[in-house]
Amino acid sequence: MDIQDLAQRLRSGERRALARAITLVESSRSDHRALAAELLEVLRDSAPREAMRIGLSGTPGVGKSTFIESFGKYLTGQGKRVAVLAVDPSSSRSGGSILGDKTRMELLSRDPLAFIRPSPSQAHLGGVARRSRESVTLCEAAGYDVVLVETVGVGQSETMVEGMTDLFILLLAPAGGDELQGVKRGIMEMADIILVNKADGDLKPAALRTVADYAGALRLLRKRAQDPADFPKVLPVSALAEEGIARAWEEMKTLWDWRAANGFHQSRRAAQARAWFEDEVRQALLARLTEDPQLRALMGEKAAQVTKGHLSPVRAAAAILERM
Repeated sequence: MDIQDLAQRLRSGERRALARAITLVESSRSDHRALAAELLEVLRDSAPREAMRIGLSGTPGVGKSTFIESFGKYLTGQGKRVAVLAVDPSSSRSGGSILGDKTRMELLSRDPLAFIRPSPSQAHLGGVARRSRESVTLCEAAGYDVVLVETVGVGQSETMVEGMTDLFILLLAPAGGDELQGVKRGIMEMADIILVNKADGDLKPAALRTVADYAGALRLLRKRAQDPADFPKVLPVSALAEEGIARAWEEMKTLWDWRAANGFHQSRRAAQARAWFEDEVRQALLARLTEDPQLRALMGEKAAQVTKGHLSPVRAAAAILERM
């Protein structure tokens, strides 16, 4: 594979080159990992391009795909190029994924200014794919203005997307809980903007009550230094009726501009780069357990001893770490 040629075609905005590059970085083969690292270095040495990275989370059925299609069509209507990295949950039994997000976003998938890439989570914790960070970097290099990372929606533990995006949007359904529910720590306090979807028809009164409940709950949480005084915000939207989309985008831009003007944007990106490095080290150490034949054999031996009750899990793990 000619990495220089792939990087050149990627920087020119060629969609097939971007798709091929993402396939390369998602591969677990050692030779592909070496090529992916080379590609990322080539792109890093060129003039950097910066997109607005937006993470979107929400429980299954809240309407994430419908919202992304409405939101994406609104942005492309303004001439912006939009990339969507949609992550689908992988089966813990078969390892497979349906990858149906592109089917749900039928209109957006046909838009020449949009790029949609479904990826399996591969049982990776945090609701994101293993190589989502690299995929975001590739989309930026390809010249996309907005990169949306849609997560699988696994609940309050789904916080890793906040560590790779500039804005973290939480999508909620009407009547999803009272004010006390909104005070719960975790994913709630990481959200920059909370959008209550399905604020249309018979559900509109319930949606407006949910907005009021969560707005009251946010007042009880500690304010963050990197935010203006009136953030985080709770807003009603209707992805189906395409209402509230424009205001949501304006609020996202307001927060993005404020953080950039006050130096929080670059410091956040720097902290994310450090976290990326530390995660790569951890994953490389874990990979050694399966790639090194001696360590793999020792793992099997210690696992058998633990299963039979001849050795405690703590002592067995200590033996593996000592050998490493």
